[in-house]
Amino acid sequence: MKVDGTPYRTIWLSPDGTTVQAIDQTLLPHRFVVRDFRTMEDAEVAIRTMIVRGAPLIGATAAYGMALAMATDPSDAMLARAYTVLMESRPTAVNLRWALDDLRALLAPLPAAKRREAAYRRAAEICDEDAEICRRIGENGLGLIRKLKPRDKSGRINALTHCNAGWLATVDWGTALAPIYQAHDAGIPIHVWVDETRPRNQGASLTAWELGKHGVPHTVIADNAGGHLMQHDQVDFVITGTDRTTRGGDVCNKIGTYLKALAAHDNGVPFYVGLPYPTIDWTILDGVRDIPIEERSARELSHMTGRLVKDGLETGELATVQILPEGSAGANPAFDVTPARLVTALITERGVCAASEAGLLSLYPEQQTRAA
Repeated sequence: MKVDGTPYRTIWLSPDGTTVQAIDQTLLPHRFVVRDFRTMEDAEVAIRTMIVRGAPLIGATAAYGMALAMATDPSDAMLARAYTVLMESRPTAVNLRWALDDLRALLAPLPAAKRREAAYRRAAEICDEDAEICRRIGENGLGLIRKLKPRDKSGRINALTHCNAGWLATVDWGTALAPIYQAHDAGIPIHVWVDETRPRNQGASLTAWELGKHGVPHTVIADNAGGHLMQHDQVDFVITGTDRTTRGGDVCNKIGTYLKALAAHDNGVPFYVGLPYPTIDWTILDGVRDIPIEERSARELSHMTGRLVKDGLETGELATVQILPEGSAGANPAFDVTPARLVTALITERGVCAASEAGLLSLYPEQQTRAA
């Protein structure tokens, strides 16, 4: 995707062949900054502090984190340490475990002298694979959008999305936003209602930013406005991403997704989820019971950062302010689980299926043994 006419991915290898570079998403939309990761610890901090975020991008960053570890010390001890440290950086996104398991399985049998090159090569392959997977998710989702007819008199298709599942959450294209980009590029009149997505405001800060850079019409709304818009026929479909999807079709995504699914179900609005295959956790059937939900710092709830305004004029400076009363406690679960019964369809790189074990196995029959 492009930023002011320049094509970017979210993460890439620098010309020196060792340093990994990525867009710092904690500073968007006000500043566009590229960070350098020179050690495995740099990658771990980037994942934990959400400099990089989104399940596919977390997996890609973890893969490069293993490569950085091997560049420093290709020993068995470092391989084990890197796996443990990176695995603990974020608990919910299954892509993290998938990428680390993939790299460990590749590297463990190799002699130390060959591990660095193999790790960097595989990390690059994971990034290329993710970009192609997301492009195909976009194609499959575009087929669903083409079948929709506007519910209101505007003549445009209105989508509603929650959090950020665009190219910033992946290596390129995105999951939930890939069909929207392809619809826009195909000339379909499409408009996106962008949930702000408190408390980290990934919708307002990231989704709105990247849609704007690509020229997709959009409007940012408060998280609680979605149900009202659905009641008044101003939403033709809801589409989100997912950090982990069970083999039964339950979807774990940013907190607040479950409420959007309930509102969509009550108003007969299709609720779609875009996901790449590494996001499917074939070891879990019941998402509400078995998916670990990350509890993040209450400071994300109590403080907000934005561009400073003085005398009605933007200064360009960033400022953080406290919005909760002093002494008030805050709880900050980062994700919730939407039961499969509320999901109209899952959109994958292999096609569209029902949100069920049978639906997923129809696209991934090779997983039959694991699901049994």
